[in-house]
Amino acid sequence: MSQHIETAEQAKQDSTYLEALKELLFQLGDDDLIISFRGSEWLGLAPHIEEDVAYSSITQNTMGHAAMYYNLLDELGVGKADVLAHDRIPKQRRNGTYLEKRNGEGTYLEEPYYDWALAVVRNYLYEVFKKIKLEAIANSSYQPLAFVARKVLMEHPYHLAHWKLWMEQLQSATDESKKRINERVQEAWKEFEDVLELGPLANDMRSKQLIAIGEEEMKERWLEEVKSVLVDVPDSPLEKKYGNGRNGEHTTDLNQALDILSEVYASDKAAIW
Repeated sequence: MSQHIETAEQAKQDSTYLEALKELLFQLGDDDLIISFRGSEWLGLAPHIEEDVAYSSITQNTMGHAAMYYNLLDELGVGKADVLAHDRIPKQRRNGTYLEKRNGEGTYLEEPYYDWALAVVRNYLYEVFKKIKLEAIANSSYQPLAFVARKVLMEHPYHLAHWKLWMEQLQSATDESKKRINERVQEAWKEFEDVLELGPLANDMRSKQLIAIGEEEMKERWLEEVKSVLVDVPDSPLEKKYGNGRNGEHTTDLNQALDILSEVYASDKAAIW
């Protein structure tokens, strides 16, 4: 098989290639889907109106990115994008567990006591990771994926800059803001590790040139970048406290998110997502 795969039909000719490609696409799509859903729950609740507009825009873009990955899976014959987004059980999901974490106590419609520090830390750490992963697939052997990665990378700098600025501002503001950001960073360090992993088919992703770097280099690049911004860097190693989402291990927070996210879809599965 050629180093560069132009079509879904060509990808299907190599079963090892196809399975690794599908795994990578599910990770990309599921990560963006769940973090954009958690972002959508901040609509009308952000610290000020300008942030409400900005965060909503970022969330909408990120949901659009998820749709592009699911559409690539659709082209591979895996299933329709709306089905892949809404009609898969939690153990079939490949998103990192930290990304599914609830925004805080309460629900969007009833006493939403959400923590802005969590939103800032989670989005900043994720956007740094997303940049590194997208750069690693921008020259993927699967050309349709490489095209999507390059397209997303064109708007991604604005997303990352937004959350980086929030991190810098809150780490140098009041004692309270510094404390809350630091607490959420310490928490993230115990839960974020599986986001940086490529799952059980990591070796195939590399050998088939779907992605340019492996887990360890990805983690090193991520650490180097976030350490340049974090004021208090935890001295403990990264952990995956609630399991490995790349292996289909998830928390009950994902169940809660999927129930809400798929409510409209479930009411009329013939509608277009």
